[in-house]
Amino acid sequence: MSRKAPASDCYDLSFQGGYPVAEPGEVALEDYAREMSLARAAEAIRDSADPSQVAGVHVCGLGAPLTKAMITDIEDFARGLVPPDRGGLGWS
Repeated sequence: MSRKAPASDCYDLSFQGGYPVAEPGEVALEDYAREMSLARAAEAIRDSADPSQVAGVHVCGLGAPLTKAMITDIEDFARGLVPPDRGGLGWS
């Protein structure tokens, strides 16, 4: 999977804001997005203006239709990955 040459079954799920998610949390977010959407692949999207922020998730090969509730749930998961010292719940 490459965001530079996405397939026709790929979508960018943009978040309302960016979240300072560390690399281990990014992997968890990708896994969560893949499971929620039944996608074959998922990749976190870093904010081009501030690469420390995750701004969304790129998913390919969806196994279920995307719903607003699903996208909100994925963003809520990302928000929960923000370390406590950065205003979030954190993840371990």
